[in-house]
Amino acid sequence: MTEKKKLSRNKILKELYFQDSLSCADLCFKIDKSFPVTAKLLEDLLSHNLVVESGYAASTGGRRPLTYTLQKDVMYLVSVAMDQFVTKIAVMDMENNFVSPIEKIVLPLPDNPEALQVLVEKIQYVMDKSGISKEKFVGVGIGMPGFVDVKKGVNYTHLQLPNYKSITRHISEKIKVPVFIDNDSSLVALAELRFGAARGVSNAMVINIAWGIGLGLILNGELFRGHEGFAGEFSHIPLFLNGKLCSCGKTGCLETETSLLLIVEQAKEGIKAGRISKLSSLQGDDLEQDFDAIIEAVKSGDQFAIELFSKAGYNIGKGVAVLIHLLNPKTIVLSGRGSAAGQIWQAPIQQALNEHCIYRLYESTNIEISTLGKQAELIGAAALVMENYEHIPGMKIHPFPKQPDHLKVK
Repeated sequence: MTEKKKLSRNKILKELYFQDSLSCADLCFKIDKSFPVTAKLLEDLLSHNLVVESGYAASTGGRRPLTYTLQKDVMYLVSVAMDQFVTKIAVMDMENNFVSPIEKIVLPLPDNPEALQVLVEKIQYVMDKSGISKEKFVGVGIGMPGFVDVKKGVNYTHLQLPNYKSITRHISEKIKVPVFIDNDSSLVALAELRFGAARGVSNAMVINIAWGIGLGLILNGELFRGHEGFAGEFSHIPLFLNGKLCSCGKTGCLETETSLLLIVEQAKEGIKAGRISKLSSLQGDDLEQDFDAIIEAVKSGDQFAIELFSKAGYNIGKGVAVLIHLLNPKTIVLSGRGSAAGQIWQAPIQQALNEHCIYRLYESTNIEISTLGKQAELIGAAALVMENYEHIPGMKIHPFPKQPDHLKVK
C-alpha cells in the first residue's frame, strides 16, 4: 500500500471513530477524495473487517445512502488520566467502551522522581493484563497536569527527564507503541468537543473542575492550545487579595478559592469546628473517597456541603466573567471530576455573572453540566490518539477475518 493510500485510509478510520457512522459521500467530503476513490478505500476496509455496514441514513430526497461504522473490537486505545495524586489507566475499544476495569493507582507527581518509571510499568502491566495482542493497540494517550508541550512531548512541571527529553519518545521506546501527551484540561475539552456537551459548538469554554481549576478553549470548532500549548491556565488568574499561597508560587490565584482540594479541606475544618452535617467524619488519607462523600452529602441536601460548593461556584463564576468579557463564548461546559455535583454549580456561577459580567455579553451564553463527568479525561486521552491516527508511522491493516468478497460499497 502506498503512503498516500495509507494516509487516506487512516483518515477514514479517524473520521468514523469521531462520527460513529458516515456514508461514502460524507467521507468523500471529509477526506477530500472523489467518490470512486473513497468507495475503493471503503471496500478495502470492509474486506479486512475494519469497517462494517451500519444501515441506511435518512433520505434527503433521493435514495437513502448506506452508512459505515468502525468494527469496535479490531483496534484498541490505551487511555491514561493523571492528576497530581491519582492515575487511572484504561483500555478502550473504538466506541470508547472500557474493555476491562479501570486500573487506579496512587501516584503523586510533585517531587516524585520515580513517577515516570512507575507510569511506564503500569501502562505495560495494563496492556499485558488485557490479553490483547500488541499489534491491535493503536497508541497510548496520556493526560497530565502541568505545562505540556504537545509537539515536543515534554511536561515542564512533572515527569521531567534530563535536559527536557521527550516523555513520549521515552515511554514509546519502552512499550513499543506510539504515545501522545497533552494537558489534562485540554483533553477534557477535547472529549467534550468530540463526544460531549460542546459537540457541534463553534465557541465554548470547558471548565475542568478538579483538584485545581483547568480550562480548555474551543475556538471556531477547534481546540485552542496557544503558541506553546499552554493556553487555559485558568487556575492562576490572580483574582483575590487573600494572601493564600497557590501551587504556582504566587498568591491570590483563582485556585486558592475554588479547587476541589480546597472544598475537601474546608469540609474537614468545618467538621472539626463542630459544623452540623451528615459529614460526621472524612477519611483524611483518600481524597477521592472524601470528595465522593461530600458529593453524596450535597445530593442528600446537606446544608454545610451545599454551602461549600456554592462559595466555590461563585468564585468560579468570577473567573468565568473575565473569560466571557474576553471571548464571548456560546457555551460554558462544567466538566471533570467536580461536575458530579451537577446543578448545584449553576446558581452560584450565574449569580457571579449577574454581578461581575456585562449582561449583553453573557445573556445568550449557556452553562452546561457535562454528561462525561469524571471519565472525560480518559475519553479525551483516547481521542488524542485518534486525532493523530492518520500520521502514526507504520500503521498497517491487521489480518482480521475477511468479509465475503461480494460485499461492495453501495
